[in-house]
Amino acid sequence: MDIELFYDKIFRYCYYRIGDRTTAEDLTQETFLRFLNSDSRMPERYLYTIAKNLCIDEYRKTRPVLTDEAGDEASEIPGADVTESLVDRMTILNALEQMPEEEREVLILRYVNDEAISEICALTGLSRFAVYRRCKDAADRLKELLGKENYEG
Repeated sequence: MDIELFYDKIFRYCYYRIGDRTTAEDLTQETFLRFLNSDSRMPERYLYTIAKNLCIDEYRKTRPVLTDEAGDEASEIPGADVTESLVDRMTILNALEQMPEEEREVLILRYVNDEAISEICALTGLSRFAVYRRCKDAADRLKELLGKENYEG
């Protein structure tokens, strides 16, 4: 098992679910601690399950705080125009929050972590057809939520 590859994927997953770098790092560490104390035969699936549950618990404790250009969060966003990047990030996070959990999950797995459809099938227990359908529906819903003028591609 390539710990570094899995660590990056779990961190990205947590970060897109929570929206805070420090909290995502903590959740990623906790995920691996819990994983190492288990005897799972399907490491990636179990890692995502642990991370998902930890993110849900964290989200229930505190909702993500979205800051403006004067906030501390702005310093974490790469790019020349921090304000524009922050607005784009806030728009996407707000749109993702409005989506059903199942659709948000599949978008993060497919487009943030670049998981193969077969891997998403294994992680979610869905058929290939169901995963393809959920990806398409989720992408369509995200486009609708973002509005045509904000969506490129």
